[in-house]
Amino acid sequence: NMLLKKTVLEKIKAGEIDLVFRRWQKPTVKTGGSLTTHIGVLDILSVEIVEPAQISVEDAKRAGFADQTALMDQWESRSGVWFKINVRFAGDDPRIKLREEDTFSDQDFSTISKKLFGMDTRSTCGPWTMKVLTAIRTSPKVISTTLANDLGFERMWFKANVRKLKALGLTISHKPGYVLSPR
Repeated sequence: NMLLKKTVLEKIKAGEIDLVFRRWQKPTVKTGGSLTTHIGVLDILSVEIVEPAQISVEDAKRAGFADQTALMDQWESRSGVWFKINVRFAGDDPRIKLREEDTFSDQDFSTISKKLFGMDTRSTCGPWTMKVLTAIRTSPKVISTTLANDLGFERMWFKANVRKLKALGLTISHKPGYVLSPR
């Protein structure tokens, strides 16, 4: 995933920034894709390889920098190819609406149950969804490292899989830890 600072995200949402530059071995976003962030969803309008000399003052300003030098300094310590990514704010995070729904239809329940069953079935470590949801319910706002250790999971695996539950509107992230949504 392409990580963006909160101040940059807020400027994208306000329409003040519409370009992002990165140095990668390979891009982590693609033209026509989207990126869900904590401020909402971004449309990825284009991703193109650029040479540093091709980056104009206007490009740097559209990315929130005073000039090319300031932009280059931001990524000087990174290796890889330069990418120019055109973005725009597409709307609010759909997971927020999902997690705030405290009632849902039989169809919603069936859909979520099937998705959870699929996650458990495809998992190389066996069924995990109910274990994780139960741990979050019984230990709200506990740091992910502790929850992962208590359940016998690697922390990064745990966090990645909690994001899958979050995408279904079942969990809410906090600093630290998680809670179950009203859903």
